[in-house]
Amino acid sequence: MADQKTATLTIDGTSYELPIHSPTAGPDVIDIRKLYGQAGVFTYDPGFTSTASCDSTITFIDGDKGELLHRGYPIEQLAGDSHYLEVCYALLYGDLPSSAELEKFESLVTNHTMIHEQMVNFFRGFRRDAHPMAIMTGVVGAMSAFYHDSTDINDPHQREVATIRLIAKMPTIAAMAYKYTVGQPFVYPRNDLDYASNFLNMCFSVPAEDYNVNPILARAMDRIFTLHADHEQNASTSTVRLASSSGANPFACIAAGIACLWGPAHGGANQACLEMLKEIGTPDRIPEFIARAKDKNDSYRLMGFGHRVYKNHDPRATVMKQSADEVLELLGVEDNPLLQVAMELEKQALADPYFAEKKLFPNVDFYSGIILEAMGFPTSMFTPIFALARTVGWISQWKEQLDDPQLKIGRPRQLYCGMTARDYVDIEKR
Repeated sequence: MADQKTATLTIDGTSYELPIHSPTAGPDVIDIRKLYGQAGVFTYDPGFTSTASCDSTITFIDGDKGELLHRGYPIEQLAGDSHYLEVCYALLYGDLPSSAELEKFESLVTNHTMIHEQMVNFFRGFRRDAHPMAIMTGVVGAMSAFYHDSTDINDPHQREVATIRLIAKMPTIAAMAYKYTVGQPFVYPRNDLDYASNFLNMCFSVPAEDYNVNPILARAMDRIFTLHADHEQNASTSTVRLASSSGANPFACIAAGIACLWGPAHGGANQACLEMLKEIGTPDRIPEFIARAKDKNDSYRLMGFGHRVYKNHDPRATVMKQSADEVLELLGVEDNPLLQVAMELEKQALADPYFAEKKLFPNVDFYSGIILEAMGFPTSMFTPIFALARTVGWISQWKEQLDDPQLKIGRPRQLYCGMTARDYVDIEKR
């Protein structure tokens, strides 16, 4: 066995040897778990952007190369050749399923899509203008009040039941949140439809007439789900893991993830893209906004271009662009000014050397926003659809953490900069 690599840290003349762990992919990690006990110091890393909070075998991202792997499978292959529930199986269990395994898994999910009928009362307690994310956060958290037989995290069978229930029922909950905000009756799930088609049917069908899901739209929706299924240790995933570390039930943990995803800095990127397109307004104004984005003295930036993690290109964007082109060819853009602006903005940005040099290519949020707009979803539903898709990633991370023998409750430290100890002063003397 090779010698353990170490890093040496010297503090006030005393040296400390810190183990270095080498992953299967990505940078080495310095193990500082014993640093406080040995040296009496903490490390300082706001946002934990240089800190590995766990070890994981689920998802790997190399932002410099533009690489995203789920269980080792490239996202381009999964989104191009697979489908969402097959990817769900791989995320949950480590490998792509056999035909028999996939059939059993799909059957389990399909037969758990209905929610407890009394949960309908929860929806009616919200105002009609409530944001769908507010509804989803509350309803998913309330699932622990209806499904007592799958809240014991120490029971492997109950964990598995909770897993299937969350993946199966999240489209139903998201669709009901949408229907509630537009004042239409709830549409129950149908077992004869695939996962994405069932969601579209629950969102857009009405009792007054038949609704047939177009396969191009169903495929685009399935790709949106697949491309958002997991993304390593981001803010919402870390929230789920932190909540889980306390022993919270699975429904509470996923509700915490939904709440975190609601933040505009995390889950609102594709909504921000559409709001940008509204601000631009018409195609003739695009050069003005491109010029602003290129002006280093102007704080304005184009939403949906470039990515915080991917420094080269977003590997999810290529597949998403394909679906965006298919959807727009099917539905057209003539009657939608926003889509006209989007297509012309994409054309001009891709032709501009500045964007190529800065690697500011359209990302997955740009194309998914276009698709959802073309399908007829309001921007308020963009983040709930993101939450629906990300549920399997959260659950996979939750399950992995519970099986980790090193699991302990999360407890970040701080750099305290407040007052030191001082005496209480009576109110009359202040």
